[in-house]
Amino acid sequence: MTMQKEMSLVTAAPPVDQIFPEVDMSAGDSSSIVRATVVQASTVFYDTPATLDKAERLLAEAADNGSQLVVFPEAFIGGYPRGSSFELAIGARTAKGRDDFRKYHASAIHVPGPEVERLAEMAKKYKVFLVMGVIEREGYTLYCTVLFFDSQGLFLGKHRKLMPTALERCIWGFGDGSTIPVFDTPIGKIGAAICWENRMPSLRTAMYAKGIEIYCAPTADSRETWLASMTHIALEGGCFVLSANQFCRRKDYPSSPEYMFSGSEESLTPDSVVCAGGSSIISPLGIVLAGPNYQGEALITADLDLGDIARAKFDFDVVGHYSRPEVFSLNIREHPRKAVSFSTTSKVMKDESVNK
Repeated sequence: MTMQKEMSLVTAAPPVDQIFPEVDMSAGDSSSIVRATVVQASTVFYDTPATLDKAERLLAEAADNGSQLVVFPEAFIGGYPRGSSFELAIGARTAKGRDDFRKYHASAIHVPGPEVERLAEMAKKYKVFLVMGVIEREGYTLYCTVLFFDSQGLFLGKHRKLMPTALERCIWGFGDGSTIPVFDTPIGKIGAAICWENRMPSLRTAMYAKGIEIYCAPTADSRETWLASMTHIALEGGCFVLSANQFCRRKDYPSSPEYMFSGSEESLTPDSVVCAGGSSIISPLGIVLAGPNYQGEALITADLDLGDIARAKFDFDVVGHYSRPEVFSLNIREHPRKAVSFSTTSKVMKDESVNK
């Protein structure tokens, strides 16, 4: 049975209309039920402190509704630069485009760093497992990253997006095999893939092999076709899929000429929807438990019956009884890929003495 539960939405702006997230209350052993929320809300663009404040208000509201796990969208902290071209062209840059990157870089966060510490404090304060999309900076390279925290406020680790899409590749670096974690927690095994890397079969298979049970999919794709991809992953992996996207209007971004939506700026009004959300929660049996929501900012909540994982695996276990390892194999290189590595003089001398 599904019921509608009224909740007020808290945003960085004054309160707006109330929201009505779907809360699935299907029968099951209460000890195997996990209440999860996906957040559908916009970044406060170019204002990371305000975005953190907004995240805390939303997290508090989800926790007040009994949520044990809260998943935020792709690039919630730091912002998804939708519509921006950074004035790039093949063989050419502009002064404004470079300054756009400077401001975007300034909105990103270090991992670890003070913003990570604050997120950990939030998770501890509200006693929730937290999955947060951020823009991470390491030196002057940015990464689209997901951070994981447990309900005691421990920073568990991160996943860096392996393959940015299209123009994203000009502003974000590439993750490697060292950040494809699946964390074994008291509420289930949790991991994440970001936006279109969810379409990468090898990445999904790696996560299935690590036993993922709650598959988080922060995204920037609000098309109706996204739901089909999420449903397929739930069925293929025999796991719950929690997809969180931002809901944004033009007014959620800085006004022009500071920020321009390339190719469409003139046709947009402040209330024009530039990202319609579509966040959802799907069971291992392919049942849509909550969402998709295309109406506005929302907290989308469902109760996950973890017993559904075994029920689904009875039909299909992609890395178990339904695999053919004598025909197909997959090798994952999990070590970090660094551009530069250093060996100390003492270590080199020791190695040389050993080799004599």
